Amino acid sequence: MNVFSKVSDIRAQRWADPLVTWGLVPTMGYLHEGHLALVRRAREENDRVGVSIFVNPIQFNNPNDLTAYPRNMERDLALLKEAGADLVWTPTPDIVYPPGYQTYVEVEEVTRPLEGAARPGHFRGVATVVAKLFNVFQPQRAYFGQKDAQQVVVIKQMVADLNFNLEIVVQPTVREADGLAMSSRNARLSAAARESATCLYRALLAAKTAFEQGQRSAESLRAVTRGVIEATPLTRLDYVSVAHPDTLTELEVVENRALLSLAVFVDEVRLIDNMVIEV
Repeated sequence: MNVFSKVSDIRAQRWADPLVTWGLVPTMGYLHEGHLALVRRAREENDRVGVSIFVNPIQFNNPNDLTAYPRNMERDLALLKEAGADLVWTPTPDIVYPPGYQTYVEVEEVTRPLEGAARPGHFRGVATVVAKLFNVFQPQRAYFGQKDAQQVVVIKQMVADLNFNLEIVVQPTVREADGLAMSSRNARLSAAARESATCLYRALLAAKTAFEQGQRSAESLRAVTRGVIEATPLTRLDYVSVAHPDTLTELEVVENRALLSLAVFVDEVRLIDNMVIEV
């Protein structure tokens, strides 16, 4: 496994054999099983696997959140080597955004609700860094987790609009045994908060059950979800959504498919989760 920080080194490795296929797994590090599942799938579907480890400063609207983001490069590299990564890019911020940098990518409609409303500027940072990753690695496929459902929608929109020549592959959310979606932020939870954090998945399951029992009112499904969160200690609901899975427009009635999603502060650690329901 080769590890480089310079763009020129990544490109030299990428084009050493132009005939091989590459899969890319973008990450911000502090890897967990969800990331490693992406790497292993990329390993199965491509000749080579590239991974980026970069805590992207321009997607954090809260400087304290950026500072608190967990990091462990040595551990991450050991895990990636075991999972079968071939090439890892570990740039510093001044490499990704050198002095004088002034170009950003804006995806419009699908970035406005949900995480976009809660975290102004977040998806501008995400779209910009992912576009740069695609240009540096030029992979045939890029791998993302369903846990960040809106991010997937945004990136698919960007790829279509800007004619990136690659496939976006979405991996199902990887969960702990009790249902909590794996996230680097989970490491910041106290023991009590970790127990309460299971309410996100329980809330989604409650709404899914109501849907399977015939409930089609989106507001009723939101109410079911809210009820589970509000009954759980140490939690504060940020938002709950029942939206079209492609446009993220809030629904009044679920006819075929919908994306259930929510964001919850659990003892001040903000967690997100989602689930697609369909007839």
